[in-house]
Amino acid sequence: MRVIHGSDEIPPEARGAVLALGNFDGVHRGHQVLIRRAIDVARREGRPAGVLLFEPHPREFFNPDTPHFRLTSLEDKLAILDEMGVDLAIVLPFNAELAALDAERFIADVLVSRLGVKHIFIGYHFFFGRDRSGSTETLRAAGAAHGFEVTVVEPVADRGEPFSSTAVRLALAEGDVRHAAELLGRPWCVRGPVIGGAKRGTGLGFPTANVAMLKGTALGHGIFAVRVLLDGRKLDGAAYLGTRPTFDDGMPVLEVFLFDFDEAIYGRTIEVSFIDKVRDDRKFADADELVRQMQADCETARKILADNP
Repeated sequence: MRVIHGSDEIPPEARGAVLALGNFDGVHRGHQVLIRRAIDVARREGRPAGVLLFEPHPREFFNPDTPHFRLTSLEDKLAILDEMGVDLAIVLPFNAELAALDAERFIADVLVSRLGVKHIFIGYHFFFGRDRSGSTETLRAAGAAHGFEVTVVEPVADRGEPFSSTAVRLALAEGDVRHAAELLGRPWCVRGPVIGGAKRGTGLGFPTANVAMLKGTALGHGIFAVRVLLDGRKLDGAAYLGTRPTFDDGMPVLEVFLFDFDEAIYGRTIEVSFIDKVRDDRKFADADELVRQMQADCETARKILADNP
């Protein structure tokens, strides 16, 4: 997949694409339906299948002091799109200049003049342009005037529940990583370098790899069965996210205990996929009681992972 940052220099072979427009945070199952429909049309018409993204998320630009829970980093989002078969990803920097463009100017300057778009796919609740003045109807009218097609994809649902990034965030906030995975079509994951910690887990017999979460991440606290990707290897483990109430009620840190593993991995990047929740976080009377519970948690996590190969 070719990734183009900005729209100032668009190569000739990238013009005339079938484009899916949106933020696509999480690239959940609803997003996937929209993007796959765009890919299908692009293949039939012999055109590039593209996705137009905005980075950072507009909420981060307009409210820089309010943490925004991003379900996927840009790197992870691009990797998912590549796996789906997208040919082209155009990443527009969401800055003051872009935020000031009204809907008509965005269409004329970016979509028509620079990208030469031929077919656009958008969700039913898509707004764009200064003050969110552009809507699906704005695009339809512009398409008729400039000669490009517009397809609006209606909500995609399972058992009556529409897929949405908000629904995924709500599930994760409750610690319901299994439901989040159902909405995403894959386990939710975080990626980051292993950082140093207080080594309290090592002292208890459970050495952990600590990973800093993305700013704004709001996962419900508890113990989780996880799978970890390290240098191409898939490893099973149990993860803890919480404030360590038995000890210090400190800042939340993701602590991952890898089963049957004994390597120094500080500074190396791991990807942690959350398969299911084992239990909520709670305070224990002392370290011995905590260790006994941790042993039971690991056994439960092993069973969960054995049932979810």
